[in-house]
Amino acid sequence: MPSAAQHQRFQELMEQHQGLLFKVAHTYCPNESDRQDLLQEIRIQVWQSLPRYREQYSLSTWLYRISLNVAISFYRKNTARQGQHLDLNEQLVQVPAPEKSEREQQLQLLERFIAELRELDKALMLLYLEDRSHADIADILGMSASNVGTRIGRIKEKLKQRFTQQQHS
Repeated sequence: MPSAAQHQRFQELMEQHQGLLFKVAHTYCPNESDRQDLLQEIRIQVWQSLPRYREQYSLSTWLYRISLNVAISFYRKNTARQGQHLDLNEQLVQVPAPEKSEREQQLQLLERFIAELRELDKALMLLYLEDRSHADIADILGMSASNVGTRIGRIKEKLKQRFTQQQHS
């Protein structure tokens, strides 16, 4: 049975790092209800893993590792589940969006392009946009720092091409 101290530690951890959890969930789940389900799955996994946490690792690195692993698994299951449902006719549910500034439109495009990336590439970009060092990203994702740099370079090039294509269409 978990102690009151373990409950307190978990609550503090969730409060201190809720932004990290929300960023991961938002990156992998555009749908709010799925995002809430993913957040719950992440919290459960963190709770179950907390007794095994070792102080030699930074908390944020440890949390990113858990969150991203859960998110990738959740995304894969969710994608398979969504393939079994019929989508509503877009014209029936289309609601005009309010006007957005050019910067907001570009950020929305970036989010959309990142959402189209493969699971690991999403994780790389999420951590890159968090200004994590290549060494931190490598540690979180279990790859070499040089591989991180190479992959980020390729992803950035792919995103740049997508923006260029979008501007010309």
